[in-house]
Amino acid sequence: MRLGIFGGTFDPPHLGHLILAAEAYAQLGLERVLWVLTPYPPHKGNLPITSLEDRLDLLTAALDDDPAFELSRVDIDRPAPHYAVDTLCLLREQYPQAMLVYLMGGDSLVDLPLWHRPSDFVQSCDEIGVMLRPGNAMNLDILEARLPGLRARARLMRAPLLEISSSDVRLRIAQGQPYRYFLPDSVYRLIQNRQFYQEA
Repeated sequence: MRLGIFGGTFDPPHLGHLILAAEAYAQLGLERVLWVLTPYPPHKGNLPITSLEDRLDLLTAALDDDPAFELSRVDIDRPAPHYAVDTLCLLREQYPQAMLVYLMGGDSLVDLPLWHRPSDFVQSCDEIGVMLRPGNAMNLDILEARLPGLRARARLMRAPLLEISSSDVRLRIAQGQPYRYFLPDSVYRLIQNRQFYQEA
């Protein structure tokens, strides 16, 4: 089984997340995409973040009607810190027969040498699915020199360019700007009902 691993804080999950996951599912021949909600991302330091319980509700709402998408509790059910290399090791134990395909954007791939134990992370992946923005090229030679084995694992994908970020959605909500069509209906309704992100 080919499993996509899609990690993030998803604060909130938006259409860009879903499109990336759907494109990866199709282009990489995945049988399922595991969405790994990161409770306390190490790289975000002391930045404010919505409670785990609320983000879990939002992500559950976003994934509710697609059988190809599944919420994984692998990081939720373990203590911090939550590094991707450790997440992969745990998923390898849970799915010993699966090929694990870690999904990320091109910007994350460029930053990969700065991750926690990046060489171990690369070796833990069977493949790394990288979503490139239209018009952006990726020089894997430089990254390969720093992280041997990366080139053989990298699978480059293309998807429509959507300038949507969770931070922009949060800011739009706080400032009273339009945001409804950045989100799945289920997520929009939950944010409206619970009045999330009302203050900047």
